[in-house]
Amino acid sequence: MKTWIADQWKRIVARPLITSVVAFAMIMSWGALEFARPTNVHAASAAPAAAALDPDSVNAILALDKAMETLAARVTPAVVNVTVASRSSAHLTSDNDDEQAPQMPNLPPGFGQFFGPQFRQFQFRQRPQIEHVGGSGVIISPDGYIVTNNHVVDGAVDISVTMSDRRVLPAKLVGADPLTDLAVIKVAGSNFPSVPWGDSTQLHPGQTVLAFGNPLGFRFSVTRGIVSAVNRPNPFSDNARKPGQFIQTDAAINQGNSGGPLVDARGQVIGINTFLISPSGAFAGMGFAIPTQVARPTVDTLIKYGKVEHAYMGIGISDVTPANARFFHRQDASGAVITQVEPDAPGARAGLKIGDVITEVDGQKVDDAGQLQVIVGQKRPGTKVNVQVDRDGKSVTVPVTVEAMNRTTERAVSGSEHGKARWGLGLTDLNADTRQQLRLPGDMRGALVGRVEPGSPADNAGLTQGDIILQVNRKDTPTAADVKDALSKIPEGQDVMLLVHSNGGNSFRVLHSAEKSEKSSG
Repeated sequence: MKTWIADQWKRIVARPLITSVVAFAMIMSWGALEFARPTNVHAASAAPAAAALDPDSVNAILALDKAMETLAARVTPAVVNVTVASRSSAHLTSDNDDEQAPQMPNLPPGFGQFFGPQFRQFQFRQRPQIEHVGGSGVIISPDGYIVTNNHVVDGAVDISVTMSDRRVLPAKLVGADPLTDLAVIKVAGSNFPSVPWGDSTQLHPGQTVLAFGNPLGFRFSVTRGIVSAVNRPNPFSDNARKPGQFIQTDAAINQGNSGGPLVDARGQVIGINTFLISPSGAFAGMGFAIPTQVARPTVDTLIKYGKVEHAYMGIGISDVTPANARFFHRQDASGAVITQVEPDAPGARAGLKIGDVITEVDGQKVDDAGQLQVIVGQKRPGTKVNVQVDRDGKSVTVPVTVEAMNRTTERAVSGSEHGKARWGLGLTDLNADTRQQLRLPGDMRGALVGRVEPGSPADNAGLTQGDIILQVNRKDTPTAADVKDALSKIPEGQDVMLLVHSNGGNSFRVLHSAEKSEKSSG
């Protein structure tokens, strides 16, 4: 019996082993058979590799590629990555010490009760936080002057640049111009690689351009495209006085490209990349650059004086169009027609009238309203210019002495040292147009805030363009002159309280004296 059981057990154990051996032998036999088959069986079924194209048939493409490589290699060393440390959002700190409090997690309901009174003994307050942002720039001279955008360096407390050879150099702000969104910074040294200026007035749609910069954190990138259009108007509704004439390109421009150069086929800077228009916020084939006809004179002035005072005639203008040309007795749709003349402004004092069509300034032809903005904006304040106008079909020369834009349009509230506005406010009087635009009651009296300097006491108090100042220290101030007078009488080191109409309601705002802040921080 025992022998029979043992025999049966051996059969059970041996059966799978035999099966595995047989299976293994079959696999090896099949592999050997496949290996032994003639290789030409497989070779017969595979198509031969395609031969390379004849170089003669693609010489034009290869020559273009070589030219682009040469161009990129020439420009890239002059492109820099601009890193800015600026004060931004606030973070929490404890009054028990001067160190940053830990980040607060997303807390469940009942958090306060859970931690109890020991947690509540800490009093948290907000302090400014340093944020690091980046952009691009281009070196325009061997001694280290760099052009970038104002919005890249706005509010900077520290600026550094990274060169294409990975050197990181400290930079200082030479000057900035918010109106044109241009700024100049400088690094110490000499013999830096640089790129020359080109002439944007000679650009035409279809020309090849390259955009350089540091998009989305990818440093020293280059994209190729064409000039899609020139002389694009100012798209910014916040300030109609910003000059247009933008270059539109399909060379990809993304966040981080701001301040980088747009260059032509000769390696000349013909624009400074500035913004894109896209429904998604990412590049969609419409990038825009400030043309050198605007950038170069602005940069030269910033280098020389550290600031730019734009000239101003005090008129509203629009293009002459094919639809309205005949109403102004024009044979063609060229020139800039005056739509508004501001009272007591240079244009009004010179005798310019609504309906006049400006065709020339100092002998320079004016094709449209955007070009007139650029021409006048580049004049030095106090300069007398000869304005040629068509008035009811007759040509008239009107001499106009232009003034500084800020001095004419805003009564700047000044009174501090070094020429900086003490409170950081620019004010104008209310008029019928602004009342209608802001939907203000007809009996409201006050001063319209036209400008707020970043980082100023007014900015820190939350004042913005379009607010109305009704009172200063509980006293009515029906005009801009009244506000200016009241603020100028505030003793040094003292705060001031304003009654401000904003977003349909009134609120009191306290402006903390800049002098007091400087003493406490020093």
